[in-house]
Amino acid sequence: MSEEEKFDAIIVGAGPAGSACAYLLAKEGKSVLVIERGVSAGSKNVTGGRLYTYALELLEPGLHAEAPLQRKVVREQIMMLGEQSGTTIDYVDYTYNGEVPQSYTVLRAPFDEWLAGKAEAQGAMFAAGIRVDELIIQDGKVVGVKAGEDEMFADIVIAADGVNSFMAQKAGLRNDITAHEVGVGVKEIIELPPEVIQQRFNLAPEEGAARLVLGCTEGTTGGGFLYTNQDSISLGVIFAPEGAAKRGKKIHEIFQDFKMHPAIYPLIEGGTTVEYGAHLVSERGWKGVPAKLYRDGFVAIGDAAGFVLNTGTIIRGIDLAIVSGIAAARAVLNAADSAGVGPVYMQELENLNLIPTMKQFAGFPDIIDIPRIPAVYPAMASEIMNFMFKIDGQVPAKMTKEILGIVKKHVSYGELLADGWKGVRNI
Repeated sequence: MSEEEKFDAIIVGAGPAGSACAYLLAKEGKSVLVIERGVSAGSKNVTGGRLYTYALELLEPGLHAEAPLQRKVVREQIMMLGEQSGTTIDYVDYTYNGEVPQSYTVLRAPFDEWLAGKAEAQGAMFAAGIRVDELIIQDGKVVGVKAGEDEMFADIVIAADGVNSFMAQKAGLRNDITAHEVGVGVKEIIELPPEVIQQRFNLAPEEGAARLVLGCTEGTTGGGFLYTNQDSISLGVIFAPEGAAKRGKKIHEIFQDFKMHPAIYPLIEGGTTVEYGAHLVSERGWKGVPAKLYRDGFVAIGDAAGFVLNTGTIIRGIDLAIVSGIAAARAVLNAADSAGVGPVYMQELENLNLIPTMKQFAGFPDIIDIPRIPAVYPAMASEIMNFMFKIDGQVPAKMTKEILGIVKKHVSYGELLADGWKGVRNI
């Protein structure tokens, strides 16, 4: 196409960020082209996953009721694994199951395809199975993209191409990612009958559970997750690749050991694995967000901008992706020209509370990086629980003395105080 035939916006990537942005722009009459490397929207995505509903409601009130979502999450669970044991904190709140539930479990392939379809219905054009190779830059301004021999032009190019954003690198906004910045996420979708899922997790029909797990990465920084879908379970681990390499552990070995743990296997027993995948996950939170998210004619959104949160109790990515797509669309609609899109985009990220939220949890990656969190504390908690509940007919040891002895067995008081201080400081 010629420069005279340019689009108002070209979006690279048809995940939640790209499709949400395309939806709003097309709804307002803008000409939008979304280019997706996968064979269809969602075909390359692996995320857990879970969607906090407010994001869809920001896109359009009532939209969550149309979406192919799975179960309303009413049970929030944190699990710590010992070698042959598990300790689970199970918080139940039925107010989460309101008129607009707080969150749903979600399968990315059908959800992404649905959201892309909603954008297409508004008039956005989708081109799947195409890899964008280059940005077209003229006089310092991004004016389009090149895919093979084809050149396509637009007033603004929006990068929504994931955690290792090739477009953001080409725009000079970020370098290639390093192993310290990301985790490796591995996930299986395991089919089970709905009534079996409900029985095993103490759920009513339509209700769901979200569980994060510590002590499942064999000493490597990271953790596990489990989400209940309508007729399947999403089970996975996320861990630091550097740590796994130093320990000589292979990805599939860590995941297989997690699946076979005696506190996990009964939850998936009898199920059939229907999907398996691996994916890089941004792990640095606000510290992993590039110093600049835009240049003239270009902005980065979603994973490409580093908008992922892991606090140890929640993992958020899909909602932040959608919100960033909304912010970019509003910026395109409200800025006076392409040069003004970037600053307006940053202001919209503030207005929609995305940047304040990222900053609020800026210190949490440093807490999660404490080496004793995955390697020591889950086993220590398990041994303390074993002492508290074990009855063998003998005179029990004095509780304070025994618990302090267990703590000293696993960690020195100095290490305990140092970890506690680091946690408080970063919160």
